[in-house]
Amino acid sequence: MATKTLRIQRSPRMEFKVADQVWVATALLHREQPKRGDFSKREIARRARVEDPRGAERPGISQHISTHCVASKPPSPAKYRMLTRSGRGRRRLFREGEEFHPGRANGKIIPDREDLPEKYHELLDWYETKYNRPRGHKKKERGATAETLMKLMGRISRTDADEMIRIIDDCCGRVDASEW
Repeated sequence: MATKTLRIQRSPRMEFKVADQVWVATALLHREQPKRGDFSKREIARRARVEDPRGAERPGISQHISTHCVASKPPSPAKYRMLTRSGRGRRRLFREGEEFHPGRANGKIIPDREDLPEKYHELLDWYETKYNRPRGHKKKERGATAETLMKLMGRISRTDADEMIRIIDDCCGRVDASEW
């Protein structure tokens, strides 16, 4: 009795995970424009579209850039720490040693090498050797953020600070101080 062997064919086109696509797009922007410290959410989405047009049409790209990949935001539900919010509507790659929301403590910072097409593997090497601070290197402190100062003064809770950041991001930067 002869047995049949099943062959599983893999698609020649590897599809990015949404978070990995966002990380790659942001890393490429940093490499292409090394003098710039951060990028708008729109620039990141546009660069993601260049790298994987079909993948960038997925509905989660914008949400990942705004929330899911941002280290300082509460997990919702993703715990990634791939991006840092550097200003209103601005993002850059996260660096180890930076502050992040406690719920993201075990969150992924960079894509797994096996999840990326081979042409992007050198981005992981660049991140580890050039972009990310070497272990043990202490960044010179330049002062506390307004959020940290307000928490220390006991005037605003972490939950309220996170909500304020979300509202500022989503609502034209207008916050009614009497609501807080």
